[in-house]
Amino acid sequence: MQANTAHTASTPAPGARQIFSLAWPMTLKALFLHGTVVIDGFLLSSLGEGALAAMGLAAALGGIVLGVIFAFSHAMQIRTAQAFGGGDQVFLKSVLASGLAVSLSIGIIGVALILIWGGTLIAALAPSQEIADQAQTYLSIFTIVILGEAIGQCIASFFNGCSRSKLPLYGYLLSVPINVLSSIALIHGLWGFPELGVAGAALGSAVAITVQTLFWSILLLRTNGHLRRVAGWHHTTFLLTVKRHLRFALPIAATFVSATLSTHVCSLIYAKMALNDFAALTLIAPWNLLAGQVAMQWTQATGILVAQLLGKRTPEAVLDRFLSQAWKGAFVAAGVVACVFLAMCLSLNWIYPELEAETRAILFGFLPILLIIQFPRATNAICGNTLRAAGDTVYVMHIFVWSQWAFRVPATALFVLYFDLSAFWILSLFLWEEVLKFPAFHRRLWRGDWKRSDVAA
Repeated sequence: MQANTAHTASTPAPGARQIFSLAWPMTLKALFLHGTVVIDGFLLSSLGEGALAAMGLAAALGGIVLGVIFAFSHAMQIRTAQAFGGGDQVFLKSVLASGLAVSLSIGIIGVALILIWGGTLIAALAPSQEIADQAQTYLSIFTIVILGEAIGQCIASFFNGCSRSKLPLYGYLLSVPINVLSSIALIHGLWGFPELGVAGAALGSAVAITVQTLFWSILLLRTNGHLRRVAGWHHTTFLLTVKRHLRFALPIAATFVSATLSTHVCSLIYAKMALNDFAALTLIAPWNLLAGQVAMQWTQATGILVAQLLGKRTPEAVLDRFLSQAWKGAFVAAGVVACVFLAMCLSLNWIYPELEAETRAILFGFLPILLIIQFPRATNAICGNTLRAAGDTVYVMHIFVWSQWAFRVPATALFVLYFDLSAFWILSLFLWEEVLKFPAFHRRLWRGDWKRSDVAA
């Protein structure tokens, strides 16, 4: 017993440095990913509102498929970490092959649905035939982006799960400049290229994603090409392996899809608010998305390392030491995000000088919520990613789905449509949602079952 205790005490555990090393490339990658749409919108703004409307309509439809692909790629990330931690090459090969099969299937089905029904939906939603034609052209080219991302995001998640998060970042450092330069050239017909307008923006994105996917594919062959020679599958046959991967991934994907849908439903309800309130909520959303990546990627990196440790069958005391370090880092990350919002709110007159004073006042009034919410959000995310890493994906899904659809969505409808409350109280629902999730997450984590999970099953 004493020897075992001494072994546990001497077993090294990753610390904040390892989490940071994994998290910072993931954070920059997420910022590049979410910033791509902003770049396309900025480049098309010179063509007028019609071009922006066409791109927005087409991107909304294509974004649904991309959202599902990104959701499954998050599950791929965790599953890869479990296999990588255990050092089982058959398991690692099985995760990569089944993840690619699932992601490509989603991409192909999504593209097929777009080609069959996309034109009809665009015609029904577009305010004019000219915008409908532009949107249809953009969406047709955008299918290349969807297929490229189906492969690329799977590979990027595989790299993250293997603690090589810098490799996906290199792909974005390559593709973003290509996207910007090719889009500028093709939108405006510069440097001898044809002037394609809205279609040029889609084609620029397609070129960039194609280069990015090829780059990641080459890196995958160089770093893990030996997996092609590994015989066998983790669950007897490839079909059974894919089914097991889907069983693990579906609850995680459902969680992300539910979050996206609930956000869109709430946004539709916001449209019934007073104009200044609606504008303030609309403006705070991208800030929340981008600034929140600092804490969110820290917690995702924590989940990856927990999955690796569980794959190695790490002693429980070591897991506890690691999670304690991760928790402290999550609070620091939450503090950084809170400082970003403090700086933003104090600089509203400089950032949004053309906004009405009432709208800026509403935005500044959000400050208490924006400062407080970062801390319960970060600690809930640590719990959620840890439980997912241990395979407790269904429980985590239930917490998110019920808090969204049984609380936030109906409460938003009640506050807006019945009580006609201000934007401050509507935004506060996000804080109360985190408070509602807090006991469910922490009680499950403190029970400790996750430390004894057999992630290789």
